[in-house]
Amino acid sequence: MYFDRETIRNRLHAQLKSNGHIIGVAAGAGISAKYAVKGGADFILALNSGRFRQMGLSSLGGLLPFGNCNELVMEFGSKEIVPLVREVPVIFGLCATDPTIQLEAYIQEIRNKGFSGINNYPTVGLIGGQFGEALEEAGISFESEVEAIRIASGMGMFTIAFVFNREQAHQMAAAGADVICAHLGFTKGGVLGAAKVLSLKAAADLAAQIFQVSDKINPNVIKMIYGGPVNTPADVKYMYDNTSAVGYLGGSSFERIPSEAAITKTAIDFKEVGVTEQDKLLHKMLEGVTKHYDYVQFVKEYVEANYMHDISFAELAQVAHLSRTHLSYLFKQEVGCTFPEYLTRFRINKSIELMKQRHLDLSELSGLVGYNDYAHFSKMFKKTTGLSPREYQRQYKNT
Repeated sequence: MYFDRETIRNRLHAQLKSNGHIIGVAAGAGISAKYAVKGGADFILALNSGRFRQMGLSSLGGLLPFGNCNELVMEFGSKEIVPLVREVPVIFGLCATDPTIQLEAYIQEIRNKGFSGINNYPTVGLIGGQFGEALEEAGISFESEVEAIRIASGMGMFTIAFVFNREQAHQMAAAGADVICAHLGFTKGGVLGAAKVLSLKAAADLAAQIFQVSDKINPNVIKMIYGGPVNTPADVKYMYDNTSAVGYLGGSSFERIPSEAAITKTAIDFKEVGVTEQDKLLHKMLEGVTKHYDYVQFVKEYVEANYMHDISFAELAQVAHLSRTHLSYLFKQEVGCTFPEYLTRFRINKSIELMKQRHLDLSELSGLVGYNDYAHFSKMFKKTTGLSPREYQRQYKNT
């Protein structure tokens, strides 16, 4: 079902006003889209990488010559997703550098098929090195993607722009993109996830730079994040706390990773019918219980649930059956900062959140976020924000 640009923008801004955040899901099949909407997704993206994920392949399949990406999206998107998803808009993942299409005519065809907008995917922004340079020299460039966003916006369609740096953010905001989405690379996690990704801190720094530029061009642009190290609710919370992002857009996080875990567990459960608990335990011991354990995710989730209490990193290492030194190394490598720095930032961001929601005495507030000593809380707050808690509270009340 087609939704015009203004209708979508009004709905998203209403959602931001009531909930504070929006969610977009990149789906490769009708069933993924259907249940994403049931779970509260604000819009669906039909991307060719989603189809490759459904085939059991990496999202990288969307950038390789395995098929015509636009034809693929048009085929499954118009037959599986658009007819099934009627409550929210469906956005077409358009390969704007396709030499076999005339952009304006093809975007009109996309609209006629019931898609409410476009997103620049597959994007040459993901391609670097010599191959990226060769594409640029051949005229296969990001500018074609900017032009597609400009055309669709002029037609009254909703547009979501993936950008990878400040310059691209400037170009897409100037072209009229409704959403500037900081693309942080292929998503980590699961069996098929990317192994080399930015740390969370580096990802937040990059996103902040991108949003700073887009805000200068269009202060009303909707800012979202996608991919890279962000694949769990705890990661998204970190990005919300440390950037001006108001939404998260995910593909593998909603479709591939949950499917990998759920289908694997279901198969194991059926396989082990009749097997005693003792045999199961022995099997796990032989296989290695920690074979696929995500220690860093365990630490982040523990902080999210227990930030208001004393947290001992040494005890967390003990629970994970790792040395403190090794867990510290893993944490800093993935997150981009030390555990104490992460915990402090999490607690200070939580205190700011509470400060805005409730009228609390500052000494009471410090205790709610894990600081029994107000002087220490005030010191860490000022170190993190540049203002004392009282100065920050006064400034917030005056805005």
